[in-house]
Amino acid sequence: MLVELMVENFAVAEQLRLRFHGGLNLLTGETGSGKSILVDALGLLLGGRASAEMVRTGAERARISGLFEAPRHPALLTLLENAGIVWEDDELLVEREINLNGKSRAFVANRSVTAGFLKDLSPFLGDIHGQNDQQQLFDLDAQLAMLDDYAGHPELLATTAQAWEHRGSLQGELEELDRNEREKLRLADLWQMQVKEIEAVHALPGEDSDLEQESRRLKNVTRLAELGNEAYTAVYDSPDAASARLQQCLRRVEDLARIDTRLQAVVDTLKPAMIAVEEVSLTLRDYIADLEANPTRLDEVESRLVAMDKLKRKYGATIEEILAFLGDTRGKLSALENAAERRTVLQQQLQTADAAFADAAALLTDSRRFAAARLAREVEQQLTALAMPRAVFVVDVAPGADSARGRDAVRFLVSANLGEEPKALDKVASGGEVSRIALALKTSLATLSAERTLGAAAAAIPRTLVFDEVDAGISGRAAESVGRKLKDLARSSQVLCVTHLPQIASFADHHYLVEKLEQDGRTVSRIAHLDASARTTEVARMLSGEQLTKEALRNAEQLIKLNGGGR
Repeated sequence: MLVELMVENFAVAEQLRLRFHGGLNLLTGETGSGKSILVDALGLLLGGRASAEMVRTGAERARISGLFEAPRHPALLTLLENAGIVWEDDELLVEREINLNGKSRAFVANRSVTAGFLKDLSPFLGDIHGQNDQQQLFDLDAQLAMLDDYAGHPELLATTAQAWEHRGSLQGELEELDRNEREKLRLADLWQMQVKEIEAVHALPGEDSDLEQESRRLKNVTRLAELGNEAYTAVYDSPDAASARLQQCLRRVEDLARIDTRLQAVVDTLKPAMIAVEEVSLTLRDYIADLEANPTRLDEVESRLVAMDKLKRKYGATIEEILAFLGDTRGKLSALENAAERRTVLQQQLQTADAAFADAAALLTDSRRFAAARLAREVEQQLTALAMPRAVFVVDVAPGADSARGRDAVRFLVSANLGEEPKALDKVASGGEVSRIALALKTSLATLSAERTLGAAAAAIPRTLVFDEVDAGISGRAAESVGRKLKDLARSSQVLCVTHLPQIASFADHHYLVEKLEQDGRTVSRIAHLDASARTTEVARMLSGEQLTKEALRNAEQLIKLNGGGR
C-alpha cells in the first residue's frame, strides 16, 4: 500500500508530498490540472519507461519517491535478498531519478537497482490501469496477450515459439538451398577450374620460403664459394689460421698450468674453444665442397616460384591462404554434389518440425479456449456489478495465421443489450461501455496476477490499484456502479483513482484536489487533501461548475451521505 508519494521537478510539479491512506483515494480537479502526473510518477516507481521530457523545465533532474507498506511475503523477501537489499521494517522506500539526458537511476531501500528490478517488484506493490489500456481493447494482438496473461501458460507459449523458430530456420535453409542451387551450378565450372589449377602446383605450406632461399643460393654460387674459402683459410688453412694460433696458445697455457695450477681453469676454457673452431672448419669445408652451379635446378626453382606467385595473385597472399581457399572451394563443390541429399534431409526435418509446431499450437489453443470461457464468465460477473446485467461477453478463439504465438486469432466480442448478437467492441460498445469493460477486465486480470505472484492465500494482502480516468464516457447510473465497484475493490486493496464524475467522487474515503496555479511566472501543480467541508464544495463544483449554488451544495452533501463517502 502506498503511504507517501514525493515528487520533485516532474512535469509541471515542482514539489509535492502527499500522504495516502487505505481504502478509496480519489483525485479530482479541472481538466489539465495535472491529475495524471501522479499516476505517471507512480508508474515510474513500478518500472515504467523514463524520458528527458519528464524533467521540469529549468531543473537538472526529476525525482520521485514512494514509501510503501509491503507484505513480508517469502517471494518478496527472496527478491530483495537476491538483490542484496536489507529490509528491516514494514515500509519500503522506492526512488527514481531522471536526468536531462533521459537516463534514470532507481533505488530500493537506498540501494541502487535497475528499472527491470522495479518491474519485478511491482506485483508486490501495485498495478496501474491507465488511459491507454482502453485503446488496447480494440487491438487484436493486445486481446490475445490479455487472454494469455489470464491463462497463465508461459511454458506453452515458449514451447510454441521455439517450435515456430525451429520450423522457420529449416524452411529458410531449404529456400536458400533452392534459391542458390541454380547460381551455384553456374559457378561449379569455375570452382572446378580453380581446384585443378591449385592442385596442379602441389604447393606445400612454407615451400615458397624454402624455394626463395634456394634460388638466392643458386644465383650466388661463385660469391658463396669465394667467401667460404676465405673463411676456411682464416679459420684453418693458413699458417696464421685461427686454429693454429689457438693451438699455440693452448700449449703455452698448459705449460703455465703445470707450474701454477690456478691457470688450469683457462686450459679448461680453451679446450672447448679449440674443438668449436675445428668443427667450424669442418663445416666450412663440407659447405664449400657441396657448392655447385646448377642452372637446371635454378630454372626449376624459378619456374615453381612463378607458378606460386600466379596462385598468390588469384587466391591469397600466402601458400596457407591459397590452401584455405582450396579447402573452401572443395567444400562448395561437395555441398553442391550433396544438395539433393541435403534437400531430402531438410524436407524430412521440416515435416517433423511442422508436426511439433502443430502439437504445441494445439495444446496452446486448448489452454486458451479453457481460459477464454473462464474469463468471459468472470467479466460478465464484473459487468453485472457495473450496471450492465444484460451484457454478454465472449472471448472468441478462432483459427488464425500461423505465428510464433500459435494458430489462434482472439477477439473480444460483446453484446450490451438483450437479444443482440455479440460483436467486436469497436462495432457495438459505446465509450461508457468500453470503460466498464476495461475496468472489468483489469479487475479480473489484476486479481489473477496477484494470486499467481503472491499465492492464493496471500493475494488478499492490500496492494495499490491505480485507475486513471476509468470513468471516460459514462454518467448517471453507470457512473454510480463504477464508483460502487471501486469502493468494493477498496475493501481489500488501496485504490487510487482519477475521476471527473461527482457520482464516483462521492464514494471516496479520502479526497484530493489537484489545481494548476501560476507562481513566479511559472505554472505549478498543487494537491490538497480535502476535509469534509472542502470535499462537499469540490463535489458541488463537479455537479454545477464554477457557479456554486445552495442546491448544488445540498446535492453534494446528500450524494456523499448516500454513497458512504468518507470515514
